[in-house]
Amino acid sequence: MNHAQLKAFHAVAGHGSFTRAAAVLHVTQPTLSDHVRALETHYGVKLFERRGKGVVLTGLGEALLNITRRQFNLEAEAEQLLSGAHGLKGGTLRVAADGPYLILPLLGSFHRRYPDLKLSMTFGNSRQVLEELYQRRCDVALLPDVSEDTRVYARPLRNDRLVLVVPVGHAWSGRRTLHLADLEGQRLLVRETGSNTRAVFERALAHARVTPAEMLEIGSREGVREAVAANLGIGVIAESEIGADDRLHALRIRDARVRVVASLVCLQASRASDVLQAFFDFIDEET
Repeated sequence: MNHAQLKAFHAVAGHGSFTRAAAVLHVTQPTLSDHVRALETHYGVKLFERRGKGVVLTGLGEALLNITRRQFNLEAEAEQLLSGAHGLKGGTLRVAADGPYLILPLLGSFHRRYPDLKLSMTFGNSRQVLEELYQRRCDVALLPDVSEDTRVYARPLRNDRLVLVVPVGHAWSGRRTLHLADLEGQRLLVRETGSNTRAVFERALAHARVTPAEMLEIGSREGVREAVAANLGIGVIAESEIGADDRLHALRIRDARVRVVASLVCLQASRASDVLQAFFDFIDEET
């Protein structure tokens, strides 16, 4: 069986798109399509249904994906084992996070301690990052609290307050705090569905029975900050992620405990690898 064809199938199945899968594998889309077509032709089967710009697995495709997940998970474990055979000089640490502010300074310090270790970094919302971890496309992830999931080991890193952000010059920029009720009928700038920040804040609004006029979705924290600066609405963001931006003014919420817990998370099955042990030991020292 052709390994490249299986790898192409697995990538398309995991990402639901030939375009995204080609970008991840660093190949052209025609090359990827040729691999999948050759696999289907060789066995006389259909693995995908094409729908618009995306694809949906057939029943046979779903069954094959379950097998390729196990296969590529084992390959990743073998890579980690062999990479750690000579200490950390030949190892790799793949990190996924829902934002750069908390994790990048730590990775910078970790890299200075282990300069021969290869690092890679990907970003997405909380749901996407968790999927990266489950699919073993990353080794460790920065995520909200996942303590109820027995498949993972989670090391709490920070308990962060959510704040509201307005542009300097806004009617509220002379205040330091707000009540949730002040947001009734206001336009809020929030992350997309799948973001833990958004989920936590929406629960607080529902509990307080506050209904904003509009929830404008912004695909990144950087985007939220820029939209606030452009006076498009009131931003919702973690306090540690505001940065030194003199265009913005942050307000704490007086009548609700609205916080997100960030943890470094790895799969229990991978926790014993030399690279992950070194990384978690380093985090314990630094925080």
